[in-house]
Amino acid sequence: MSLKQSLTDAMKAAMRAKEKERLGAIRLVLAEFKRIEVDERIEVEDARGLAVLDKMCKQRRDSISQYEEAGRTELAEQERFEMAIIQEFMPAPLSDEELDALIDKAIADSGADSVKAMGQVVALVKPAAQGRADMGSVSRKIKERLSQ
Repeated sequence: MSLKQSLTDAMKAAMRAKEKERLGAIRLVLAEFKRIEVDERIEVEDARGLAVLDKMCKQRRDSISQYEEAGRTELAEQERFEMAIIQEFMPAPLSDEELDALIDKAIADSGADSVKAMGQVVALVKPAAQGRADMGSVSRKIKERLSQ
């Protein structure tokens, strides 16, 4: 089942169960998918959908930190709830060992030996890690490995 179809099914289930908050969060995701489809005249595939979900989670994390700094805990809680709903549709996160193995394989495959070749390594790791790991921390790990 595609990501979009599972979101649609979850939306229908939330409607039937009268879960207003959950329904709102799922509709946010589906609205973003629809915006992309209309703007770019494409059908959102699972890989692109995971990138969208990853971006939405990152936005929620940023908002949570800003709301907490401003003392707006009720808004931070709403963002946490939305992020939890979004994460339900994302694949399981990579463990540190899996991520390290993925980075090691990418470095070996690309033949990278310095930080100058970091882009090649990131390009190999990104498809496998998208939505399963924070790409910022992945980039830091790659940089550490290549600078040794």
